Order: sequence, then C-alpha cells, then structure tokens
Amino acid sequence: MKAQPPEAAPPGDGTREVASTPILAASGIEKTFGRTRALQGADLKLWAGEVHGLLGANGAGKSTVSKVISGQIRRDAGSILWKGEPIELRTSHEAIRHGITMVMQETSLAPDLTVLENIFLAELGRPGFLSFGSMRKRAGQLLDTLGQREALPLDREVRAISPAQRQLVEIAKALALNSDLIIFDEPTASLSPTEVERLFEVMTKLKRAGHTLVFVSHRLEEVFAITDRVTILREGRTVANSVETSSLTQAEIIRFMVGQELKTIYSAHPEQGPTGLPAVLEVKHLRSAPLVHDVSFMVRRGEIAGLGGLVGAGRSETLEAIFGLRARQGGEIRLFGKPFNPGRPADAVRAGIGLIAEDRRVQGIVPDFSVRENLLLGHLAAHHGFGLSYKKRKAKVDELLTMLDLPAHRLLDANMLNFSGGMQQKVLIARWLLLEPSVLILDEPTKGVDIGTRSSIYSMLREIATKGVAVLVVSSDFEELLGLCQRIVVMSDGLSIADVPSAVLDEEKLTFFAAPRTSMKRNTEVLRELVRDLNGAGFWALIDAERLFCLNAVVSNERTDPGFQSGGTPRFSETRIPKALAARSNDFVREADRNLASLVVPVRSRLGHDMGWVGLILDGAAALPPAEPVRRRIETLFAQITSEGSQLPPTN
Repeated sequence: MKAQPPEAAPPGDGTREVASTPILAASGIEKTFGRTRALQGADLKLWAGEVHGLLGANGAGKSTVSKVISGQIRRDAGSILWKGEPIELRTSHEAIRHGITMVMQETSLAPDLTVLENIFLAELGRPGFLSFGSMRKRAGQLLDTLGQREALPLDREVRAISPAQRQLVEIAKALALNSDLIIFDEPTASLSPTEVERLFEVMTKLKRAGHTLVFVSHRLEEVFAITDRVTILREGRTVANSVETSSLTQAEIIRFMVGQELKTIYSAHPEQGPTGLPAVLEVKHLRSAPLVHDVSFMVRRGEIAGLGGLVGAGRSETLEAIFGLRARQGGEIRLFGKPFNPGRPADAVRAGIGLIAEDRRVQGIVPDFSVRENLLLGHLAAHHGFGLSYKKRKAKVDELLTMLDLPAHRLLDANMLNFSGGMQQKVLIARWLLLEPSVLILDEPTKGVDIGTRSSIYSMLREIATKGVAVLVVSSDFEELLGLCQRIVVMSDGLSIADVPSAVLDEEKLTFFAAPRTSMKRNTEVLRELVRDLNGAGFWALIDAERLFCLNAVVSNERTDPGFQSGGTPRFSETRIPKALAARSNDFVREADRNLASLVVPVRSRLGHDMGWVGLILDGAAALPPAEPVRRRIETLFAQITSEGSQLPPTN
C-alpha cells in the first residue's frame, strides 16, 4: 500500500482558539500543460493566522499550485474548499474578490504606469471616483511599513526601477488589497538581508492580525525563520502535507524535496583569490548616471569575486555599464590591461565577456525559441559572416549537455518556458560557456532556483574559475556571496566602499558595510564634531578577534591618523593603534612607540542593540581630557543617532 505523506494537526500557539476547519483545503489537484504534467494529485491545507511554507525543487509544482489557488490558471481535476465551501476560481479577479491574492515571482506590474498606480492597480478598473490624494497617502504608509518610502518614488514609472524594486512594489500591491490569504511566490529572491528582515516583520504583523500567508521560497534558512508549517511537493505530488516546521531539520526537508541526501551546497570556505595572477578586468572610478557614481574593483584570472550591496546600490547598473548596455560618463575599464570601451553588448561579447542578467524572463531567454536556439544566441552575437555556423559549436554543445544533465532531444523543445527556472538559468550559463569567455558576469545567478540546482550552479562556476575564467557575481543573498566568492566588493549608494576577502567577513559585517551612505550622514557629522573639538581622529568599527572592520573614519589632525580608512579591514598590528584596539580600556591608552593616545568605546542603540565601537585618537604629546566625560558624550551621541531613523542594522 502506498505510504501517505506526513500531516500535522492545525497550528496553535496556546494564546488563541484555533479553528478546526482549514481556511483553504485543496485536494487531488491536477494540471497538464501540453505534454508536461505539472501537478499529479497535489494536496494543501491552510489555517487562518499562519505562515505556511510551500516547498519543492524547481519544477515540483509550487507555482502551479499557487496559480490554481489564486485563480490565474484552472485546474484539470481536484477540489478546493474556501472557508468550508467549494470554490471554482476562473480568474485572478474572482480570487481577489474572495480575499485571495498572490505576490508573483515574475512581477505582474504595468511597466508604463507609476509605482503609485501599480500599487492600486486593482482599484483603477473599478467604477466610481478615485482620490489620488488618498491613494498617495495610503501608498506612503505601505512603503513606510516596508521601509522603502525613500527608495521607491511614487511618481516614477515601473519600467525605470530595478527588478528588486519591482518586487517590493508587487508586495505593496498585495498588501493594499488586505486579503485574507496572501501567497508570496519567492518574494525575497531579489532582496538583501535588511529588506528580508523588514518583510518578515510585516508578515508577522499580518499573521497576528489573522491573515493566512503562503511563503514559497528556496532559501531554507528563511523557511525556518518565518513559517509555522510546511507542505513539500516533488514532481507534482505532495510528499509532506502541513507538517510543523519545528519538527523538521534542513536535511529532512531536502530529502523530501529531492528524494536523497545533499551535501552542503558550499565547499569549504573559499580561499583568497589568486592574488599573484594579473587582473583580467579592471574598473576604475566608473560613473554611469543616475546610480553609479564612483566604482572601482578588479577581477583576476581564475577568481570568483562578488559585488555586494542593498537594493539601489547600483550593482546591476555597474554590470550593465561594463557590458555596454548603459552609457558611461566617466571612469575607465581595462581588459587584460588594455582600455576597453564597449559601445554596445556585441563589443563585449566579441571581447570575451558574458553577462547573465538578473531578470532571465525579460533579459535572458526568448520564450518562442527552442532550447537549441536560446543556447546559441551568444554564438550569433559573436559570429561574423554569412549563415549560422551552428556546426562549429556542435562538439561544445554536446559537452555542455552532459554538464547540464540535459537529454539531447530536449534541445528541440519549442519553448523555454516548459523548463523550470533552474534549468533555464543553467541553459543561460551554458550559452556563455559555449563561447569560452574570459570574463563571466552573473547578476543574481540563483534567483528563484531550488537548493539542488543552486549546488549544481555553484559547482559549474567553480569549475569555470579553475579553467582560468574571471567570474564576477552580484547577489542579494549575502550567505551566497560569502560561500561562493573569494573576495567581495561592497557597494553603497553607487560607490564601492570596501574590498574584503570573504574569509574575514560574515553576514553581520557585510550588512554593516552595505548600509546606505546616506544613513551614515549623521554618524559622520558626530565623528567630525568630536575630532574637531578634540583635534584628533575618530572611527566607527566592528572589532572581531585581531581584526578591525572600519565602517567610517574621520581625521582632523594628520598626526593622529590611525593608519586605516573607511572600508578597511586591517589586523590590529597593521594599524597605528594596536595596543588600544587590543585593550579597549575605559581610559585613554598610549601606544608604546608612538605619540598617540586612543579611547575605544562600545556603543549601543537606545534599545540596547550592539552597534560596534567608536574610537577617538588624540596627539599623545598634548594634554588629554578626562576619559569618562568623553565616553559619556560618545555613548549619548551614538544612541541618539540610532533613534533618529537610521537604517544602520544592529549586530544582534
């Protein structure tokens, strides 16, 4: 007899009565697209006031189930009960009227409308008078809730904002409907840890207000952080039904998803890149309006380097400027030591640079082309002369098919959309490998792919690097950057502000470095005030073991320069104040062989969060002020900074 998938009882936290009847019960859902059976008897039960994880590998049927429930596609078989009554949803508008909304992974926004109009898109088609003043006020409140009021101008057209910003608009659009059931399909795929944390706060508030949330994600650490229960699909079937998240381990979830054990997706911590090898790609003081102001970095042969930062930092725009997709107003790009000035993407392709853009649906695949035609698009860009010359690439195509674990007959598949997001991404990577590039640039390479496919993509990238290719990765997933890259260049507000070996970083430090420079304005003013009054130098930093991570530094008196700058990560011994950094005393510490005296003070927010350390360096030859009043002044000033709406994250 066939074993039944595990199932848990309705959720309950002991604080309120829980309904015995689920708010939604879907049973035996089936759906076929052409020759592909997307769902083969999927079951799902949801209760009011819970966050429910919907998990599975790429192609397992998660998005299909979500679209059936939200009325976007009609099921072939099966039944759905909504609040105990049978329901037949033929359109998404019907679902919205019943109180069911879906936040799409591939956003469903109107590109020619503004952010404001898209947030209230469902209301624009309704009869009656619309008050744009009222809509603007409500939109501002929603964006405040998401912490994005300044980052998302309401009057800007959606086509002019980044994919990550479009995802935030999609979330605000769903929140505006105030639905009973909200399905979040990969909502965090383009978001940084800071934005994810804010989204989780919003989801928790919605849950406490009685809303039911479905959270579709491939990031298992997020699943454990936010969900109460999970349902897991494999090959269109439910293999674990409404199981309490706390009763599962990550290994068990992976086993349900892929049917086998999976080793860690990251190898041992990446070693420092091949510093002895020459740079393949060098970028110096790059400027590209409106988001790239001054970016400098290099990528060496055989190295995997990362560009890290928050939404709006200018990471994707930097890649586009390098690839010839965006005009440059200043700076220099060098390839193999020679000036490189691409006027269009074809120039970059022929120079040996490949780019996998963030939005694969819009910027990557051609849905109406076969897999073979999509795979060979890069070849066409690099090809000169008459004809297609596909035969020249046949041997390499066969080799790549083996790497992709893709049967040769699937090359003739007429539509790339028949493939899962993970396989689409692997085909895009293979497109560039076909040309044997010198530089491969990837923007959010594992966005919307499952853990097994992520592991496969990471292995591909490591293999590419071992063959001498310079690999540059942009990712909003800081864990991914730290696990994959040997070195991370941190961007903030269009500036490159740190270039750090990943081995010395963690997510906390990377998040601090990536904090918007605009949020440090008050911090800088306070440091300047201190060092001006006391004629010295000051810094704000994280301190870990024998290393300092400088987030901000100001020097008023050149004699008191500490020997490091903002973005630096020196060991204590590499600074001019090693004794003070090691001691972190309550009093000024004089250096043994230098005429410097330093006071290093721990700072906290008004809520008690650890905010790192502030250091003050003075000329040791001059009279020193009493330490205690200076300490109190520093503590008071920095507590005030964190209560003034700063976006700087706490360290605990």
